[in-house]
Amino acid sequence: MNNSAIYIHIPFCDHKCIYCDFYSLINYDNVANYLTALKKEISKQSQFYKDSHKFNTIFFGGGTPSFMEPAYIGEIIDHLQKGLKFEEQLEITMESNPGTVDFNKLKDFKSVGVNRISFGVQSFDENELKFLTRIHDKQTAIENINAAEKAGYENISLDLIFNLPKQTKKNWRKNLETALTLPVKHISAYSLILERGTILNKMLLDGKVKMQDEDYDADLYEITIDYLTNKGFQQYEVSNFCLPDYECVHNLAYWRYRDYLGFGTSAHSFMNGKRWWNYSALNFYLSNIKKKENAIAGEEIVLKTQQYEEFVMLALRSYGIDLNELESKFGNVFMKSNSDFINELIEDKILIKENNFLKFTTKGVTL
Repeated sequence: MNNSAIYIHIPFCDHKCIYCDFYSLINYDNVANYLTALKKEISKQSQFYKDSHKFNTIFFGGGTPSFMEPAYIGEIIDHLQKGLKFEEQLEITMESNPGTVDFNKLKDFKSVGVNRISFGVQSFDENELKFLTRIHDKQTAIENINAAEKAGYENISLDLIFNLPKQTKKNWRKNLETALTLPVKHISAYSLILERGTILNKMLLDGKVKMQDEDYDADLYEITIDYLTNKGFQQYEVSNFCLPDYECVHNLAYWRYRDYLGFGTSAHSFMNGKRWWNYSALNFYLSNIKKKENAIAGEEIVLKTQQYEEFVMLALRSYGIDLNELESKFGNVFMKSNSDFINELIEDKILIKENNFLKFTTKGVTL
């Protein structure tokens, strides 16, 4: 029985950042109703998977889960554990925005079960934070991360964004340097992406901002890889770096093509070769849960050929393709039909094959 993952979407936020395209709400009118609906959805789905699956990770994303009271998050965790089976070693991650927590609140989150915290820092540069319309400043981010360590979190992650308009290589390197002065075990470093419907995309269309080109983006990415790997962090996925043994277990579940259940607005699930997704709009979600105990907006059966393609793509994003697992799941068609091309990529030092894994080299990742 492979370990599976659980994602919980908390849509509530007090501010919408210009680059964000995740479903979020800037009001708290339905916080209590949402908890009731979540518990009902969890109870219904648990009936189907309580005997067939065991879970080793719960991830609270958003929105801003850390805006909630610890008891709110704790009630969700308790409800999950009543209906589903979990491994003794259970990773429970909560996303947090600096400025939404303090030492006491962090300690209370830990007491209800959260044992991994991921801070959406994005930058330690004051001008960049203002451009991104973040609610915190550099000092608040530093204080919150140090408070998390003091509160007993041994597994702390932070997010950073590079290739902002006008961002210099010096400023980006300074962000990385500042991050490594803090007690973090994991860093997610993402290139700024323009998403349709965001404020940032409209600013670009209106000519108010100008994005830097792909070559500059690639330079910043190479700086990231070189700097972090030279400091002892390993790159275990395209955008994710960690100290040894501190990979995000939840993320690995996605990249290793494990089953996962998603609960809440806009959440996605993938179980036993079937994929489905919930309504994003809160009113649709609440009304559907009330009527039929699910809020499924669409679903699909993922055909074997599509599973094969997704498995290969996700594996190459991370540690590489486990060729034994690939063959046991899908046969040996991949190596047979692509042998010439694969050998060419190996000769060009884009791919490497070792310990029966096929993976990108650093050169391959940065192409």
